[in-house]
Amino acid sequence: MREATVTRNTRETKIQVSISLDGKGKAEISTGIGFFDHMLTALSVHSGISMSIKVDGDLYVDGHHTVEDTGIVLGKALCEALGDKSGIERYGSSYIPMDEALAFCSLDISNRPFLVFQGSFTNAMIGNYDSCLTEEFFRAFAFNAGITLHINMMYGSNDHHKCEAAFKAVAHALKVAVKQTDGQTLSTKGVL
Repeated sequence: MREATVTRNTRETKIQVSISLDGKGKAEISTGIGFFDHMLTALSVHSGISMSIKVDGDLYVDGHHTVEDTGIVLGKALCEALGDKSGIERYGSSYIPMDEALAFCSLDISNRPFLVFQGSFTNAMIGNYDSCLTEEFFRAFAFNAGITLHINMMYGSNDHHKCEAAFKAVAHALKVAVKQTDGQTLSTKGVL
C-alpha cells in the first residue's frame, strides 16, 4: 500500500498528516487558515492523493509556522509513501488556467530536492492567508519529499486565481509523476 502517516509536534505546531497515493483524492483538511485549507483540498482532489491533514499552529503569531510546517510534514509523508521511488513515472508537468491566470508546474521525484518559484502576488493577504507563504510551503514540501519542483505563476491579476492555479498545476503534475509503472526505477543509474 502506498500510504503514510507522519506526526510532528513542536512548540509552534502540532501536525498529523495521513496520505494514500491511490485514495482517489478524498480530502479532510483543517489547518485553521481557511484559504490554505482550500488550497490543500485542491491539491488532494486534483492529484488523486487522499489527504487527512490536521494542524494546530500558533496562529496568534501569524500563519508562517503553520504553513511551512505543513509543507514539511506533507513532504515527509509523500516521501514515505513512495518508498524507494521505483516503479513510478517520476516526472510530471501541467499547465492550469484559472480564469485570467495561468500557472505551470514541472517536477521530478528524484531525491534531489530543489525549488524554482516564479511569480508574485499583488496583495499581502488572500483572506487570512499570507500570500508570501505560498513559496515557503512549496519549498518545505519539495525539500522533504525529495522533489525537484518548478512552479511558474505565468500571469494573472487575481491573487486567489494565481495561487489556486499554482496548487492545481502541482497537483496535476504529481498525479502523473506518482503513477505506477512496471516496477523499474526510471534512471540510467538504476536507483534515485
